[in-house]
Order: sequence, then C-alpha cells, then structure tokens
Amino acid sequence: METKVNEFNQVVHTAIKMKKLHANAKVPTYGTICSAGADLYAVLDAPVTIAPNETKVISTGVAFEIPVGLVGLVFARSGLSCKQDLAPANKVGVIDADYRGEVVVVLHNHGTQIRTVQNGDRVAQILFMPYVQADFAVVDNLSDTVRGVGGFGHTGV
Repeated sequence: METKVNEFNQVVHTAIKMKKLHANAKVPTYGTICSAGADLYAVLDAPVTIAPNETKVISTGVAFEIPVGLVGLVFARSGLSCKQDLAPANKVGVIDADYRGEVVVVLHNHGTQIRTVQNGDRVAQILFMPYVQADFAVVDNLSDTVRGVGGFGHTGV
C-alpha cells in the first residue's frame, strides 16, 4: 500500500485497489481537492425508477481491496438526498476490508415523486476511514462522568 504525505507529514492519499466488474463502470471521483468522499456511479442497463417509499439496489460495477485497518463507508450525496429525496436506505453502508464483491447502493426514495436513476449518475459517496476493533470487557461498574446516564434531550434542547 503506497501512502503519500504532505509537507506536514499528514496522510493525504492511500492507494486502494479497485476492480471494474462491468465494462461501463467508472472509477470513483472526488469533486474537489479536499473532498472526503469519492462519488460512486450507477452502472445500469436501463434507467431505474424509484417510487415514493420504495427501495432499489443500484449497481456500481466496482469492487475494492480495502487495506486491513480501513473501512469503506458509503454515504448519501447531499445534492441527491436534498434535491431528489434519494439516499441510502441503510443510511451508511459498511464495506469491510475482507469483502471483495461489488459495492452496491441501496437507494430509498424518501419523497413524494417518482425518481429515475440513469446509467452514470452519481448515487452515493464512499469514504475510507481507519477503525478500531474493540476487545469487550464485561464489568460490574462504569466510571462516573458529569453527564452520567443522560440520554436524548438531556441538555434541554
């Protein structure tokens, strides 16, 4: 895995192997130099219509070899979710480092109008992030904090 660093010795790029599973598959792209998420593109033989409150699986035609210690997280594209009411049904898709299959996006129509996804449309974005696996330790007591067990709405907002 080749990692590039900037002048402040901060990681700015990590090589991720990607396989095109379909001739028309597109390599994910970053919208700007500082974009955290890379756009994933639909690979479709025909347009897919998604009715209100309906969910459809959208192929991307790509698979990744994600290095151990990283996870691929598939998020909504803000423009698609705000303007077209289409967002991943599972909110965030998790692509584990040992998965080698196609990355698909399960889009849900949260709106009131029928929406159509075309071949080549940007349907989600993927971020690659480090993760930590926990070694769970069962204990009788947890340490005290100021917040304690205060949950949703505990600040009065």
